[in-house]
Amino acid sequence: MANSFKDQLLKAGLLDRGRVNQEKREKPKNSIQHRRKASPTEQAPGATAERAQSAERDRQLNLERKQAADKKALAAQLKQLIDANRLPRNDGDVAYNFTDNNKIQRLFVTAAMHKQISGGSLAIVKHDAQYDVVPAAIADKLRERDAASVVLYVDPRQSATGRDDEAEHPVPDDLIW
Repeated sequence: MANSFKDQLLKAGLLDRGRVNQEKREKPKNSIQHRRKASPTEQAPGATAERAQSAERDRQLNLERKQAADKKALAAQLKQLIDANRLPRNDGDVAYNFTDNNKIQRLFVTAAMHKQISGGSLAIVKHDAQYDVVPAAIADKLRERDAASVVLYVDPRQSATGRDDEAEHPVPDDLIW
């Protein structure tokens, strides 16, 4: 009674040991294949929709991660450009007033820098709530990457041709002293 039916058949010589082992190996394979075949037919509408939603959610998350990484890389580029090219203004004694987000800001620069900012060869940029003075070529590069980082840049090409106050509003001869 302790012997299984297979063992009894093996002892009687009606079954071969190789055939029994082969059936043992095939049985798990068949059950796995049966489950795989049954799975798509039984759960096809729900599983397909769920997989599609999961794939879309993964795409959205990957897109958000990529955008965050791009934003971080852009901020690093801006910081590196500004840090490498900012002009020292330690001994600035002339106040240069400009507007940033409808607020008047003041930056102390030298007299030569003041003239160059007004002439368009220098620009004022902002990074991490700090204002710096950089050359105009660097301001153009910064504007390509992020226009909000350039606070004040007087384009000499536009200022020379853009407005001519004397031509628009001539001063009468009796007011000149």
